[in-house]
Parts: sequence; C-alpha cells; structure tokens
Amino acid sequence: MLTGLAAAFFYLFAFIMIASAVMVISARNPVHSVLFLILAFFNAAALFLLTGAEFLAMILLLVYVGAVAVLFLFVVMMLDVDFAELKQGALQYAPVGALVGLILLAELVVVFVSTKFSPKLGEAGVLPIPDQATRTNTQALGDVLYTNYVFFFQIAGLVLLVAMIGAIVLTLRHKPNVKRQSIPDQVARTPETAIEIVKVETGKGI
Repeated sequence: MLTGLAAAFFYLFAFIMIASAVMVISARNPVHSVLFLILAFFNAAALFLLTGAEFLAMILLLVYVGAVAVLFLFVVMMLDVDFAELKQGALQYAPVGALVGLILLAELVVVFVSTKFSPKLGEAGVLPIPDQATRTNTQALGDVLYTNYVFFFQIAGLVLLVAMIGAIVLTLRHKPNVKRQSIPDQVARTPETAIEIVKVETGKGI
C-alpha cells in the first residue's frame, strides 16, 4: 500500500495521465495529440515505478515513448494526411465504440467491486509473489507472461499487426500524375522496349 508522500505522487501522476489521455482524443491538432500521448506514457511509467514494476516502466519509456510515439509524431508531421476526411465517417462507428466502452467500464466495475467488497475473491486470481532474493521482478514477469499467458501474448502480437496494416491502409494515398515504381513492368522489359534509337539528321538535333 502507498502511504504519505508516495500516495500524493501517485494521485498526482494519475491525474496528469488521465488529463493527458483526455487531451489526446480532444486536441484538434494531431501533433498536439501525439505530444499529449507521450506525456501520458511518462506518467504511466512513473506510476509503474511507484508500484515497484521498474521493468515495465523502462519498457514503456524505451518502446512506446522512444519508438512508437516518436514514429507517430514523424508520420503525422511528414505525411500529407487529410484528417478532416478521415473523421467524416467516425460517427457511423460511434455505436460500436460506445458498446466497447461500456464493456470496458463493466469490467472495471467488476474488478473494483471484487477487490473492495470481496477481498478473498480478488485474491483468488493473484499469483504468488516469488522470493526477491532468488527470482527478480523481470524474471518472474517473464515466467508468467511466457507460460500462463503465452496465447494471450501471441494474440496481442496479432492485434498489433492488424493495427499496423490498418494504419498503412488509412494513410496510403495514390495521387494522380505521380510516377510510381512497377516491379512487373521492370522485370518484363526487353532491350527493344527499354532503348529507343532515333536517327537525327545533321544540324537538326537539339
């Protein structure tokens, strides 16, 4: 349990993280949204440090802040993406998003009720903590992740793959009057089609 100064910092980081998450979806400028996302990641890493999960905190900073968020920032700044066009069809997916939000809210309520009003029920799904002298926090996390939850770990990888493909499809734009590379046309070329010999009369060349 967090007490005293640690609890004060916990609530401070939690408040900033929630406020940053709200700004991510409410900011009109996409660059500002990515910057608020990075701020939310930093505060989440601080919360992990307060709860003793230093490995997760470092992974969050190195992977998400150092790679994913920076990649988002570069994509938003460098690609000519028409975000107004992307947002036009957002309302038709609002019912599905609301349904997913209600499901997540129900899960959070169940977890809160089970831990607050029925501690024994909440402790039933908690794995025993190994001895820190014989097993480090990172090793214990790896044991649980790659044994008990290995299938969920693979499913998470598939979800990220689908998200990456979806991001490519959404941002890919074929502009007119722009020459693009065609591998089949290049492979099928012959000397007759690749080279054109033109006989120019003397004095009439450029």
